[in-house]
Amino acid sequence: MLANTLGIGGDILVIIAFFLLQTNRLKSSDLSYLLLNIFGSLGVLYSLIYYWNLPSFIIETSWVAISCWSLLQYYKSKTKQQYESRDI
Repeated sequence: MLANTLGIGGDILVIIAFFLLQTNRLKSSDLSYLLLNIFGSLGVLYSLIYYWNLPSFIIETSWVAISCWSLLQYYKSKTKQQYESRDI
């Protein structure tokens, strides 16, 4: 039951992120977009522990990895902006 709940919750988070992106309420580089995707995909991955499906595992693992890479780029960009603003 918990696995299904977290999986459905994860689906909802990913769908919300996609909807907000498509309606121009978020940008793909926004922190909230990245976090919605990471936590959403992690919820789905958790459900796959109990209800295994290889294709879903592949896509969700890729989704988490790409979102984590984007999150790292986000923080690098913020750090660079803060550093450059000190030079002024």
